[in-house]
Amino acid sequence: MKTPVERLSLRKRLALEVFRRMRENQKALHPLKQLFWECTQRCNVHCKHCGSDCKRTTEIPDMPAEDFLRVVDSLTPHVDPHEVNIIITGGEPLVRDDLEQVGLALYRRGYPWGMVTNGLYLTAERLQSLLAAGLHAITVSLDGFADDHNWLRGHPDSYDRAMNAIRLLAQERDVKWDVVTCVNRRNYPRLEQLKDALYEAGVRRWRLFTIFPVGRAARYPEFQLDDRDFKGLMDFIRRTRREGKLRVSYGCEGFLGSYEGEVRDGFYTCNAGISVASVLADGSISACPSIRADYHQGNIYQDDFMDVWQHRFQLFRDRRWMKKGVCADCSFFRYCEGNGMHLHDGDGHLLFCHLQRLKGACGQ
Repeated sequence: MKTPVERLSLRKRLALEVFRRMRENQKALHPLKQLFWECTQRCNVHCKHCGSDCKRTTEIPDMPAEDFLRVVDSLTPHVDPHEVNIIITGGEPLVRDDLEQVGLALYRRGYPWGMVTNGLYLTAERLQSLLAAGLHAITVSLDGFADDHNWLRGHPDSYDRAMNAIRLLAQERDVKWDVVTCVNRRNYPRLEQLKDALYEAGVRRWRLFTIFPVGRAARYPEFQLDDRDFKGLMDFIRRTRREGKLRVSYGCEGFLGSYEGEVRDGFYTCNAGISVASVLADGSISACPSIRADYHQGNIYQDDFMDVWQHRFQLFRDRRWMKKGVCADCSFFRYCEGNGMHLHDGDGHLLFCHLQRLKGACGQ
């Protein structure tokens, strides 16, 4: 007997079928729309849930800016720069002092660029400097109120600095920005209060995700929400979206059954290797930087990026190899295709299934 989360209306099934056909077309065309640059693996905090296990110092040096810009220049003859968003990530990007030079170079080439930051080094002066260099979008990480956030981030000033960054951004009209929160067992009971606090601080876009057991986060299985609270998170997001005050959405992590179309702006899809690529700090050419298993497709120091993008990435674009384990007999595989690539280990095994968690909650 199907659980409520498995029962999809005819209208939703038809919409999912249309979306699936559009996705197949996207795979065939694989237009590059988003390029991440892992500019450093250095970081000024020590997050317990870090997927990449970044440190204050690292054996991998920062990639020289000119090396990344050479990659960008190699793309330009093949793409419309205005349609490729470049996102600078890390580590913590603001530990570098040359972001403005890189950003201005991207801006002059016609590429919109943004960044993801923990906010620790985002002062009013630095923000104005980045805006002058053409900063288009920015995401600030905030993982709860002070006790919860500082505990997770491993820095006593992290919460205050992140909130200061949020208040600075709330005063700016010429930059797109949002807040991203890692939901875990500790901050889950205070989501309603956190929602109100963020709204009062000026936040209007809020993305939520859950921890996946990779990198440093694998040491802390207690971070995982149980099935009941995971379903509760979906109910919270759906309820908040219906309120209409705050545009909240769940991350692009996995297929969510009957919650599809209600907790995100669109249906679930993992665009890693389909429209999303990354250049990692060591030069590796990969897809979404959240993918920590070795699914790299080349290296900028040996390969031409565009040639790799056009002729490799087959395992990202044809995911029938994922139809094994819990996915083997799942009737929703046609829509899910094995969940996000970042949820698979180096042997291709699925770490966990979001739909299974929701089904488990319905059975409690």
